[in-house]
Amino acid sequence: MPGSPDRPEPDPDPGADVALGLNTPALSGIRRLSALDAVRARIGLAVDLGLLAPGERLPSSDRIAAALGVGEITARRALVSLCRDGVLERRRGRTGGTLVAERPARAAAETTAAFRSDSAAVRRLIDHRLVLECGVAHLAAARVDDDTLKRLDDLVAEMDEAPSWAEFHSCDERFHLAVAAATGLDSVTEPYSALLRDLYRYYLPYPMEALRASNAEHRALVEALRRHDAAGAADITRRHVEELHQTMFVGLLGGEGDTA
Repeated sequence: MPGSPDRPEPDPDPGADVALGLNTPALSGIRRLSALDAVRARIGLAVDLGLLAPGERLPSSDRIAAALGVGEITARRALVSLCRDGVLERRRGRTGGTLVAERPARAAAETTAAFRSDSAAVRRLIDHRLVLECGVAHLAAARVDDDTLKRLDDLVAEMDEAPSWAEFHSCDERFHLAVAAATGLDSVTEPYSALLRDLYRYYLPYPMEALRASNAEHRALVEALRRHDAAGAADITRRHVEELHQTMFVGLLGGEGDTA
C-alpha cells in the first residue's frame, strides 16, 4: 500500500517533470501538502464547489484511496477529519456510510489554498496536454490495432457502469494511456504518462452525469480510431481536453485562484 499514514507519501514519480521535457510549470502548492491534507483538500474543495452535493454518499475508503493514489489508512483518516470539521458526516446502518453533510462547513482554507495557488500552473498543464494528446490521437488513428480497440471498447463500457467517480477515474487513466500506447512510440508515451500523472493530482470528485458525458467523448474517439480517421480523432481530443479549462477546479473557481 503506497505511502505511510504517519508522514507525507512520496511523489509517485519524482522525475516526472524531467521526463516531460515540455517546460512543465512548477507545481509548488500541492507538493507542500501531506498525503492526508491532499485528500482533505480534494474532497473539501469538491464539496465547496458543489461537485459533491449535500447528502451524497462517498465511495468506500479503499476506493477513494485507489482513485487518489494514497494508502487506505490515509484516506480513512482524511474522511474522519472532514467529518470532524463538519464537511462530511458519518451515518450508521444499512443505508449509512460517509456522506456530505446536509449543511456542509467550508473546507479548511489552509488545505484548499494549495490547490488555488497552483491554478495558473494547472492551466498550463492542460495546454501541454492539449498539444501532446492531439498528436497522440492523430498518430494512434494510423497505428491502432484490433486488440487495442477491443480494450478501449471494454474500458468505455466499464466507465458506463462505474458506480462512482472513484472507479471512473481509474478507467479514465487506463483509457488515455492505452490510446497513447497505440502510437507505438515510447518517446511519446513516457512524457505523456508523466504529464497525465501531474494533471491527475488535481482531479477532484465529479458528478457522475458529467463523467458520463465525458465518456461519450471517449466512445466517439474510439469510433474515430476504428475508422482510422486521424483528423477526426485529433478534433475530438482537442474538444475533450480544452473543456478541462471549464470543468476542472480552475474553471469552477473563475478568476479566484488564477495567480501566476
